[in-house]
Amino acid sequence: MFILVPMTMRIYLISGLGADRRAFGKLDFPAGAQLHYLDWIDPLPKESLEHYAGRLSQGIDDSLPFYLVGLSFGGMLATEISKYLKPVHTFLISSVPFYRELPWYYRSAGRLGLEKIVPASQMKNVNSFGLKFLGAKSKDELNLLKQLVADSDPVFIKWALTCILNWRNKEKPLNLTHIHGNADHVLPMKYTRPDVVLQGGGHFMVYANAKEISQVINNVLNASYPDKLH
Repeated sequence: MFILVPMTMRIYLISGLGADRRAFGKLDFPAGAQLHYLDWIDPLPKESLEHYAGRLSQGIDDSLPFYLVGLSFGGMLATEISKYLKPVHTFLISSVPFYRELPWYYRSAGRLGLEKIVPASQMKNVNSFGLKFLGAKSKDELNLLKQLVADSDPVFIKWALTCILNWRNKEKPLNLTHIHGNADHVLPMKYTRPDVVLQGGGHFMVYANAKEISQVINNVLNASYPDKLH
């Protein structure tokens, strides 16, 4: 005899570089969804993005179906995690799934090791123009981004930049939806091939365009959710 047991929708979220779970604050998920935030852990000396993703994934219980949402740098980590933990579906927001979709000047900087000459102390020096470059438009968005930058760890940021510039993933995981804005100045859309394009969306659209992004995610969640466990 089979007993049908309702299953909780479990969603793991990884924020972007210089950000934390507050960046996801305006997203709406289906009622009853169980959200788990994979907060940053300290990187090991000279640790690669792939290795870090493996350690970060230890916070995921993969004994039951789950979903992944990755923002920017977190999307690259989600891509790596998806290759071996096999979530039901993975969502990338303002990110890229392959290293070849990084702008050519990022990849060139990585080959030259230019990020190593920038002192960690300078990693948090972002003025109002820089915040707008990241995609902040309203006063609320500017204030949140300013607070996220102020609370970030410059040493972690420098390590993560080195990881991004030396990332070499060529494999796109199955069941992945890449959401990108056509006004993203950090990861310009002309270098990547997203599944869903948000008109006017900047790099911080996870907050600024939360309603539209929530709709895209929820449409996929509702279509793919295994609502019963035998």
